[in-house]
Amino acid sequence: MRSLKISVCFLFLLSLVLASGTMSNLAAQYPQRGPDRVYAIKAGKLIDPEKGTTETNQIILVRGRTIEAVGANVPIPADAKIIDLSKSTVLPGLFDAHTHLCMTLKKNRDGSSYFFTTLLDSTPYRAIEGVANARDMLAAGFTTVRDVGNAGNYADTALREAIERGLVPGPTMINAGRIIAPYGGQFHLQPEKRDLATPEYAFADTRDEMLKTIRENIHYGATVIKIVVDDQKYIYSVDDIRFMVEEAHRAGLKLAAHCWTRAGGHNAAEAGVDSIEHGQMMTNEDLQLAKKNHVVLVGTDFTEKAARENGAPGLHPVFVDRLKRAYQIGVTMAFGSDMIGYVPGETRGAMAAEYVESWTEAGVPAKDTLRAMTVNAARLLGVDGERGAIRAGLAADIIATPDNPLDDIQAVRKVFFVMKDGSIFRSE
Repeated sequence: MRSLKISVCFLFLLSLVLASGTMSNLAAQYPQRGPDRVYAIKAGKLIDPEKGTTETNQIILVRGRTIEAVGANVPIPADAKIIDLSKSTVLPGLFDAHTHLCMTLKKNRDGSSYFFTTLLDSTPYRAIEGVANARDMLAAGFTTVRDVGNAGNYADTALREAIERGLVPGPTMINAGRIIAPYGGQFHLQPEKRDLATPEYAFADTRDEMLKTIRENIHYGATVIKIVVDDQKYIYSVDDIRFMVEEAHRAGLKLAAHCWTRAGGHNAAEAGVDSIEHGQMMTNEDLQLAKKNHVVLVGTDFTEKAARENGAPGLHPVFVDRLKRAYQIGVTMAFGSDMIGYVPGETRGAMAAEYVESWTEAGVPAKDTLRAMTVNAARLLGVDGERGAIRAGLAADIIATPDNPLDDIQAVRKVFFVMKDGSIFRSE
């Protein structure tokens, strides 16, 4: 018996030693924060998206994760590493306020199928897919995104936490968790297979269910609440939506409302949601109501290619028309792509940046498009005190392009330098 006790003790001590060694090895593999690096970026042209202006020959001093100083005569410390962008245009990192990083549309014999994709791809696969898409979005200059669901069973929360801990590269993420919707969500189900829409959606038809699903999402790591207002014959009423907005706000979260129909867009605008997603069928009256109630429009304005690859062929002219009307009315807008399609040879980030073509087609000036991609989106996401501008005290999310996007917004499709939180991710 005594020898047995000694053996057990020995095995226990051995397991502690092995565990300690394993933890040491793991610690060596994961990024460890060292002394703050100092960078001095020489910017030939520096854009202020808020003002729509360009300054020349500026110095941006970055210490650690933060911008320390900006100006023409900023002293450069002896230990600073100089980044020479004197022949380029420098601006804050871009925002995409409507992404689905943990989903890529698959095609079956009938073409692109969102339902088909969600049935085939497990949550672990979706998380890995999210890692690849997050990397590609960052490489394209999108340093902050809002991910509005379609991530299985909280793959988006896992991705956000992995990015925040430095395990994988990616943009700052605001994530929605499971999408809250009336019964059926965006699918039409079979009575024999009632569970096929879960965990993609959390069905909520009563006030108790609405309350519970919002709190469950927050518990499992959602940092924004996303609802589907319509997509069924029965839709959320103004009072339903207002109830969910108030519950989200009590917890300090904003609420985004998917609206694919005219009635859905009207109800969301009247209820005063934080943002309407899509809203392509909104009338001028609905857009005026959104403006009055300080609702931000995230229009996901599909190009012809995006409409085709996202499984919505023919909708490009509808989106451009609504975008044009919304701009003329003066609705506050934030850039969002909703890109879920796959095009061989193109990355998710490159396809998202292509959406500026729709803004140009709608007649939106470059300065206002860039504002939608930076300061407007930063305010909507609630990070404007941290990101969205190049200013002392803000996070060092900085990108560079060969040409000035204020002269031609297509320049944002040619990002060649990306700094995220003071670390260089891409430099060519």
